[in-house]
Amino acid sequence: MDLNSKIAVIGAGTMGNGIAHVFAQHGYQVTLIDVSEDALNKALQTIGNNLDRLVKKEIIRKELKEETLQRIHTNTSIQGGVPGVRLVIEAATENIELKKKIFAELDKACDPQAILATNTSSISIDDLASATTRPALVIGMHFMNPVPVMKLVEVIQGPKTDPGVTQTIVALSQELGKVPCVVNDFPGFISNRILMPMINEAILSLESGVAGVESIDTIMKLGMAHPMGPLQLADLIGLDVCLSILRVLEKGFDNPKYAPAKLLVKLVEEGKLGVKTGEGFYTYTPGSKELKVSTRFSS
Repeated sequence: MDLNSKIAVIGAGTMGNGIAHVFAQHGYQVTLIDVSEDALNKALQTIGNNLDRLVKKEIIRKELKEETLQRIHTNTSIQGGVPGVRLVIEAATENIELKKKIFAELDKACDPQAILATNTSSISIDDLASATTRPALVIGMHFMNPVPVMKLVEVIQGPKTDPGVTQTIVALSQELGKVPCVVNDFPGFISNRILMPMINEAILSLESGVAGVESIDTIMKLGMAHPMGPLQLADLIGLDVCLSILRVLEKGFDNPKYAPAKLLVKLVEEGKLGVKTGEGFYTYTPGSKELKVSTRFSS
């Protein structure tokens, strides 16, 4: 299947602006769509800052930075942002009802041959496809955070996804300098089916007093060669996102082994979501690279 050089990204948050950045840097005209004008402006600023870092490290030329920003356009409506687009990547909040609503709207507004991809980290591709009249053209394209840096794209084919669509997304991912891995549509796919139980077990270990935050993370970093401990990683992903994925796993497999730790639920209820709120298992100060354990977990 041939794609033209125009794509759209739904959602201007961390993942959405990262996806827009990568496509624009590789020559695509990108329409970044979000209902919030403020979110769109913040996304453009973030992309600019990230490009500045690449220029400073001499990874890209300054001219490429300007060309990349010129390829990104914004819109506050799906209807206004998708005409002529042959690929849309949805990167909205990890909420199935919201995503299904977006997919239903995309189905009506997009070209009949347009591929509708989702950056979901756990929600069933088949469920999202059911909101459309084109299930053969619905696929998962799960990027990792931070998108401009991380190489993996988890390509999730639903039971009705056309094999040609899968081949197109695999080839496109490679064109972006990514490494695509094709998986089938099961709860959590591969990345989060394995990662989230590990993070949850780390939280349960903390909750039951086996070890403190720093010890848990240090053991996993030094003993298992992980670049980041599971609690710090949970903060980076967002504790609310971790909780949402664990609930998808628990419901999808109907298995209590995936039940989220009570401590995780409590932190989310308190609004302590990790990096994005300034506190989770660690505290985060803008501009500071020092990692401090949250006072509630420090001895």
